[in-house]
Amino acid sequence: MSVAFLLAALVVVVTPGTGVVYTLAAGLSHGRRAGLVAAFGCTLAVVPHLLATITGLAALLHSSSVAYAVVKYLGAAYLLYMAWAMLRDKEAFTVRPESEPRPALRVITSAVLINVLNPKPALFFVAFLPQFVPAGSSGSVGLMLRLGAVFMALTFVVFAAYGVSAAAVRDRLLTSPRLTTGLRGLFTACFVGLSIRMAVA
Repeated sequence: MSVAFLLAALVVVVTPGTGVVYTLAAGLSHGRRAGLVAAFGCTLAVVPHLLATITGLAALLHSSSVAYAVVKYLGAAYLLYMAWAMLRDKEAFTVRPESEPRPALRVITSAVLINVLNPKPALFFVAFLPQFVPAGSSGSVGLMLRLGAVFMALTFVVFAAYGVSAAAVRDRLLTSPRLTTGLRGLFTACFVGLSIRMAVA
């Protein structure tokens, strides 16, 4: 395991994107548990991209403009759905200790869909992982799986930190109805912006 891979993977994971925005929103709106569950869901979403790289499906996305466009627009549409759901969720960013926690499966499903329906990570893995796999190596698949596992571990640690940090300041930030409305609008705008960026990329 090279230091270069660890540093490169850490930079990629730390850089804000759809997964980070979703994890922050989950931590702020529903607390620490939701932030950690969202981090787990975003980490789980790495698996399909890793498998796509190993099996060649990611290469298909790269070579077929139709396949890439289908996945891209599905992802953009889902981000718009997330924006709509955030806007209509009146309990988001509202501190209510007595309220029921958000179902873990629902949080995980949303996190996985947000990342799976984004073709960029799959293409990133195609360009990124092979750089750290010796050409002609007989154990290339095993090495790519190990590198993918390390990438997933880094993803969970970093995203969990985002989620826990957001939850830690939740009680302090969400005491004003005006502020909670503003935060809901901000994250709605973030999801819309990410959707547009994905659609026009």
